[in-house]
Amino acid sequence: MDIIFLREIRLDARIGIYKREKAITQIVELDLDIALPDDRVFTSGKVADTIDYAVVIERIRAALVEQHYGLVENLAEHVAQIILGEFHAPWVRVSIAKIGAQRNARRVGVVIERSKKK
Repeated sequence: MDIIFLREIRLDARIGIYKREKAITQIVELDLDIALPDDRVFTSGKVADTIDYAVVIERIRAALVEQHYGLVENLAEHVAQIILGEFHAPWVRVSIAKIGAQRNARRVGVVIERSKKK
């Protein structure tokens, strides 16, 4: 399996279940491992034959503007479904952390892996 990865993507998100979190945006940090749908890019050298990471980041940014997410788990699942559905990846690992959400922890978050159903 060939994978592209994106690390330490920092974006503003409307996320959280507590009253104070519903009125603010928070910084989330994402790490993504995305399996390529095929190996065409290795011979073509064309961005059209791979998953364009700049487009992925902008799509996730748009998803964060679209709605408020209660839990980091909800956001991770939404991101995974975007990658699998819109970018046609066969597999994805999504790690999302809220930065500074807890006084005694630098980051808190979740890691999920999802595959396309066959």
